[in-house]
Amino acid sequence: MIERAGGLMDAALDAILEIFSWVGLGAGAVVGLVALVLWAVDGSWLPTRGVVDQDEDRTVVRWFDDDGGVGGAVASHADAERLAGESMVDIWYRHGSRDRFRLTHHSPGVRAAAWLAAGLAMLGVLAFAASGILLFVRG
Repeated sequence: MIERAGGLMDAALDAILEIFSWVGLGAGAVVGLVALVLWAVDGSWLPTRGVVDQDEDRTVVRWFDDDGGVGGAVASHADAERLAGESMVDIWYRHGSRDRFRLTHHSPGVRAAAWLAAGLAMLGVLAFAASGILLFVRG
């Protein structure tokens, strides 16, 4: 009876590891493709140095783009809090647009999708490795 229960536990563990392997690797690949599409849609962002101005009750950031034009945009509430007390800041501006900037190179959505894809892929790899190890330990 104990031997039969051990066999059922082994089979259940094998099934769980198999599911985690396929789901982790498959979902990791799908979310990785989504991250790639989000990255492509995000477009090109170029680095520059921006001047932070207080215009009435708004925070405005102005910069020179790669074509010599002047760009400027009102900072979001979250960005305005981060820029409080700053006179100049390193920013990223959207290539071809003079009214869009951000404080990070990649968008939070792309970063989140890429980390999720990496985490799911690691889950799949670890489950696959554990399944292989158990195969050799039992054999």
